Amino acid sequence: MDGSEIDEVPIRDESIRLGQFLKLANLIESGAEAKEVIADGEVSVNGEVETRRGRQLAPDDVVELGGQVCRVTRA
Repeated sequence: MDGSEIDEVPIRDESIRLGQFLKLANLIESGAEAKEVIADGEVSVNGEVETRRGRQLAPDDVVELGGQVCRVTRA
């Protein structure tokens, strides 16, 4: 990470799928866009490129897309 601010994004459940989280965090506009950016290797989870849209995220996971960084938190 480049020291940019980390946005905390609360989730209601124990976990959330990566594609859903990208929409919740307002990093993308649609499920189709989620599929595209994930397939293109533009999304990283905890510092590693993630290409599975169904990847389960849990609180404290950190997601990055296009320089925007979000941490999963519990609501």
